Amino acid sequence: MSERIEIQGKTLEEAKMNAASALDISVDDLQYEIIENATSGIFGIGAKQCKIAAWKEGKGAVEAAEGFLNKILPLMSVRGTAKAQLKEEMLEVEVSGENMGVVIGKRGETLDALQYLTSIVVNNESNDYVRVSLDTENYRQKRTVALEKLANKVADKVVRNGRSVTLEPMNSFERRVIHSSLQNNHDVVTVSVGEEPQRKVVVSLEKKNK
Repeated sequence: MSERIEIQGKTLEEAKMNAASALDISVDDLQYEIIENATSGIFGIGAKQCKIAAWKEGKGAVEAAEGFLNKILPLMSVRGTAKAQLKEEMLEVEVSGENMGVVIGKRGETLDALQYLTSIVVNNESNDYVRVSLDTENYRQKRTVALEKLANKVADKVVRNGRSVTLEPMNSFERRVIHSSLQNNHDVVTVSVGEEPQRKVVVSLEKKNK
């Protein structure tokens, strides 16, 4: 929620300026409603100041996400632009430009970190929780396809050899893909073990097949 204050001024304009100063924002960014209009009284006797309720309007999810990322990218020496669109409760953000490998990072670690930070910024500006999905060059879809192939290949190996296979450490997104890919495979079971960031997926033979 944005901070809301009540403040006065001899005129509406003065009250607005006082509110903007108190909230440390420009008058253009101020939202307000009039509680009581100023009155001049009789010969100045009984005069009342203008009283308003004022607050800083939140930027909104789209503007907050784009503003944050478009400031961060140059600091990463990346020439890119972030564009966001809100679909129901999901904010989809796409980063495009040069050298997107820096944005992705090793196995998507930098992309995940930026997504996490963007989520914090967005939800600080929104009254309702908004899920954030950050992607570039269709990385997440490509990674999903690669992980699904890996999951099926490992499952075949487990069934063929009868021995469990422990995959390399993966982030939560990657682990979900592995689990999801094999959830309908009745020959194997999957479980995540270890602590972050070294948490791994273990693929084992289903008990009835041991």
